[in-house]
Amino acid sequence: CGWIEVYNADKDETFARYVNSILTQKMSEVCSTTLPQISIPRIMTHPKYQHYLDERIRHYERLSNIAYNILKDVPCLMVNRTNGAFYMTAVFNEAFLNSRQSLPIPHPEIKTFVESLVGENVELDKRFVYYLLGATGICVVPLTSFFTSLQGFRMTLLEKDEAKFEAIVKIIAEKVEEFIESSR
Repeated sequence: CGWIEVYNADKDETFARYVNSILTQKMSEVCSTTLPQISIPRIMTHPKYQHYLDERIRHYERLSNIAYNILKDVPCLMVNRTNGAFYMTAVFNEAFLNSRQSLPIPHPEIKTFVESLVGENVELDKRFVYYLLGATGICVVPLTSFFTSLQGFRMTLLEKDEAKFEAIVKIIAEKVEEFIESSR
């Protein structure tokens, strides 16, 4: 009944136990409301909170702009800049998609597994997502998984390292084009 983002829990045993206790407590409630109701006021009134929040917003905006500036030039995609979200959506022009498209997957076992998932009845955006994951290890979520008829994918803007994020988005853009061209 919510979302939690934890960094560096593996760096300190005491902190790891603390995080685990929060997660355990959170899972024991039907809808975890007690812990946030107790902690949110203290967090949001902390003197450093506004600076932290402003920096997170700027970070998401920078990553949104990076992703938008790369993906907007991919001819078969439609993208918009996000407006405060920590995820971005890209929609395929469906005229470019078909069930013969693929990406090369160098690992034979992974290739066999992906090909077992992408039969004739699978949505075409799921086909792309499975091939992208198998070929690159990059995980995005197919839009049709969100109960929409739009074919596309959703990706997060949560990567801390901007250079790494830019490299990942460039790979996604390259793989979209490679996927589209694969059946020509």
